[in-house]
Amino acid sequence: MLQYLTRRLLISIPTLIAISIVIFTILALAPGDPMGEFASNPSITEEVRENIRRSLGLDQPIYIRYFKWAWAFIRGDMGYSFASRSPVLEIILQRLPTTLWIVGLAYFLGVLVALPLGILSALKRYSWLDKFVTTFALLGFSLPTFFTGLLFIIIFGVQLNWFPFIYNSTLQITNWETFVEQIRQSIMPVCVLVLYQSAVLMRFVRSSVLEELVQEYVRTAYAKGLSSFAVLKNHILRNAMIPVVTLVALDVPAIFTGALVTEQVFRVPGIGALLVDSIKSSDTPVVMAITFIYAILIVVFNVVADLTYGFLDPRVRY
Repeated sequence: MLQYLTRRLLISIPTLIAISIVIFTILALAPGDPMGEFASNPSITEEVRENIRRSLGLDQPIYIRYFKWAWAFIRGDMGYSFASRSPVLEIILQRLPTTLWIVGLAYFLGVLVALPLGILSALKRYSWLDKFVTTFALLGFSLPTFFTGLLFIIIFGVQLNWFPFIYNSTLQITNWETFVEQIRQSIMPVCVLVLYQSAVLMRFVRSSVLEELVQEYVRTAYAKGLSSFAVLKNHILRNAMIPVVTLVALDVPAIFTGALVTEQVFRVPGIGALLVDSIKSSDTPVVMAITFIYAILIVVFNVVADLTYGFLDPRVRY
């Protein structure tokens, strides 16, 4: 396994280099000017704008700027934001706790809801439970998050006044009251994301388990006298979870980038909102850092998923 892991990591290096080149080139050639905010300011002359552009390195060829960025990124320096003039790493670290709290908690709860309901739905096929779970999954999957977010705000925020519908980013948790307030303002965005994430994963789990229930090895296990729980735990789930692990491994990195739509609806100051604002202002260093870190996480969790296959299925050998 160690040799397989080393080989996969070595293959990942040229993959990440190619991804970084593509992302950097697209952002460099994309329309939009980081100096556009100074264009409407009459006190800043063209000469001053050119000096600022030169200080940011925007006057250099793309390939030189890429090599400088790559060498700095390897050393842990992601550059400075064009908009705030602050280190990009510092900006990301400021937004990361909020994103992990909202999006990470929502995905964790979504997995906890989807796995048992998806398995029960498959085992009790065509029962009232299966119909309820299927309806819930189709409803959660079909409704976009911006619609459910607005619906939650109207019902629970405006009409019932149960929860605040604007996320207070300045709230500091210092006592029990502030902790409860933090929970209250997180309930609606978390529930919106749980509804969508659990619906997607639930249908996937149900389909995977149904495919395994009709296999010959399941009938053989029952014929040997094994209990239903033993067949489910030791045979069905170990095979059915392989595609589910792939889906989860590809979804986990998305926690880092946040929930773009949901964060905009509830004004959650996460990385998703930061990415949207940075794209609008052509803040290339921030966009480049977020997208490339996301690419790194995708590659890493693909390797993690491949290693997990060997644990779930003994037939997999490295």
